[in-house]
Amino acid sequence: MPDLTPALDEKYRRLLAAIARHGRVAVAFSGGVDSSLLCRAAREALGDGAIAITLVSPMMPADDLAAARQIAALTGIAHFLIEETTIDAPVAANPPDRCYHCKKVEFAHIAQLAANHGIQTVLDGTNLDDESDYRPGMRALAELHIASPFREAGLAKADIRALSRHFGLPTWDKPAAACLASRVPYGEPITLEKLRRIDRAEHVLREHGFRQCRVRHHGDIARIEVAPAERSRFFDERLLDTVSREIKAAGYRYVCLELEGYQTGSLNRVLHDAPKNA
Repeated sequence: MPDLTPALDEKYRRLLAAIARHGRVAVAFSGGVDSSLLCRAAREALGDGAIAITLVSPMMPADDLAAARQIAALTGIAHFLIEETTIDAPVAANPPDRCYHCKKVEFAHIAQLAANHGIQTVLDGTNLDDESDYRPGMRALAELHIASPFREAGLAKADIRALSRHFGLPTWDKPAAACLASRVPYGEPITLEKLRRIDRAEHVLREHGFRQCRVRHHGDIARIEVAPAERSRFFDERLLDTVSREIKAAGYRYVCLELEGYQTGSLNRVLHDAPKNA
């Protein structure tokens, strides 16, 4: 394991202190890079005074639940699941602030389960880098008084990855993730069928070894985004034919490739391009 720099060691100590002052906490746990380290730190800071709660919803890629179970077992933190099978109407309408409505509902459920265990503080993995992107969900976290110890301790994404690697967490180099609803353009209703189709299509890409990938949903069209460094793999005609066939089997009529490759929040471009008075 690589050694921590003095600056990063100090940030981690600040993180443990920020968590410990709450006495008992519940970590909102997705199985991603941020929440995995947060589980590890909460367990170190509070022992059995920390639990992890995963909300399993149609928005969650199926592969993420297995990852969450693995990390919970590795860190030793008690792990609880909330099963959600429907999509709330304000979320299904898919407005530009969809993430606000989604976070408001999901974190309210997590807070309620935490309260059932006598825990008043819920932690989330928001970090300093999240402040530079369009994140309407952060408003919901503020309204629900969700604590974000990474921000309090001054940790950015690179810090979280470095600490995760130091502690041997397999998520340290896991690609950035987001809920499946983020693949559907704003204003287009979100349905269970669309989410299942997206999840199956992205699973196809991961099965073929693509690490950073998205399938953006445009009606009958699946628009593939992969990491810029992975685009050259599509020069293989056999792979092109296979991926096209398998993604069409997931429910799409046409399959196309975004030539620029994956970009975080690419569907947010419409928000920046819209007239200021719109």
